Amino acid sequence: MENNMVECRNVTYKYENAEENTFSLALDNISIDIKKGEFIVILGRNGSGKSTLAKHINALMVPFSGKVIVDGLDTSDEKNIWNVRNKAGMVFQNPDNQLVATIVEEDVAFGPENLGVEPKEIRTRVDEALKRVGMYKYRKHAPHLLSGGQKQRVAIAGTLAMKPQCIIFDESTAMLDPSGRKEIIKTIKDLNENAKITIVLITHYMEEAIDADRIMVIDNGKIIIEGSPRKVFKEVETMKKIGLDVPQMTELAYELRKEGIDVKDDILSIDEMVNELCQLK
Repeated sequence: MENNMVECRNVTYKYENAEENTFSLALDNISIDIKKGEFIVILGRNGSGKSTLAKHINALMVPFSGKVIVDGLDTSDEKNIWNVRNKAGMVFQNPDNQLVATIVEEDVAFGPENLGVEPKEIRTRVDEALKRVGMYKYRKHAPHLLSGGQKQRVAIAGTLAMKPQCIIFDESTAMLDPSGRKEIIKTIKDLNENAKITIVLITHYMEEAIDADRIMVIDNGKIIIEGSPRKVFKEVETMKKIGLDVPQMTELAYELRKEGIDVKDDILSIDEMVNELCQLK
């Protein structure tokens, strides 16, 4: 479909253990669509298959069976790989692994240079990308002197300079402190709302998922719940059963309802909770 950024059709992926000659199933017949401009969050415990799914969208992995189509391109066709990676950029967990140069602006220029972009165009892209993530004034700095959140923003700028239509954030806030995490989530939301970039965010932090258009919960390589944050987080018992939390206010609503207090079961934020409690007779 023209409106889809990503289509996964019956995608199965197995990891091979060569020593024991066994396979473990990481993705089990997954079919999903991600529309252009959507903000999708993928949740799942460690080993659930969420990072494996992310790497399929970026063509770092190709399915054992099934198809992944990124903006009309089949990822299993080798001649599409670079085009797929241009369309779907990836930002990883550890920014130190993504920074390659000794000066911030050189680092951001690295991707477009490798693509053979004209020097004048590279200059424009680097400046635009750094401004977009609020790091323009640090363009002459050494990356290793920056904070974790700042390094991650430079890594995002490096991805942005490649002009992707979709960015996959694979636990990109996991190594940051709370203020660094907040910085990155703010940047991600801006890219989605104002730069109209399709976002796929993989995270452990439930509060980061509240603003998503849709959440997909993956467990044992299968999507087990999918829908709006309200719909997904209502499933408190299912989430707990697979070892995941829900946002604090959703948890509080769940506990209050267990005690017989009549509050909504799909509360996500403190404001909503305050509002609900004020209306109790």
